[in-house]
Amino acid sequence: MTDESPTTDGRDPAQVVTAMTDHVLGLAATWIAWDGRPLQVDGRTYTPHKAIRRVSDHLLDHLAEVEARLAGHETIPDHWHASAITTPADLAPFGQQDLDEARSRLTRLAKIWADRLNVLTPDQLDNSPGKGWTFRRIAFHVAESDYYADAVGALLPAATVR
Repeated sequence: MTDESPTTDGRDPAQVVTAMTDHVLGLAATWIAWDGRPLQVDGRTYTPHKAIRRVSDHLLDHLAEVEARLAGHETIPDHWHASAITTPADLAPFGQQDLDEARSRLTRLAKIWADRLNVLTPDQLDNSPGKGWTFRRIAFHVAESDYYADAVGALLPAATVR
């Protein structure tokens, strides 16, 4: 993930966010095969639970930013430890129930994002109120959250995923 301003293109920002969550959930479906050994990527530790936590937190954090700016409020400062830490919960086994929970969580967050982005005008997407990136750039940035799931990768052959 990068702190640089994300590149945007002609794709619908709502579709960019929902495609990212679909990709993450597709990988997550393979994580029930995780052997419990954390993965080291780019100097950080990743696990299935950590990937889901980071994607969820990133969606939530930037959604709160968009909503605050639309309401004319200051955004709440970010105090996440993000991927710099690996919590004991991140190290827990990842089973079918965890996958079910991740599907419910990420599907709902993606739907909220899509609903929010779909009611914004092109002008609101590209000339967004408040300080910070435009809402279009934020959506494309949030879509970069697939980095966390890609760090874990696919752990089962696609034919075995249900």
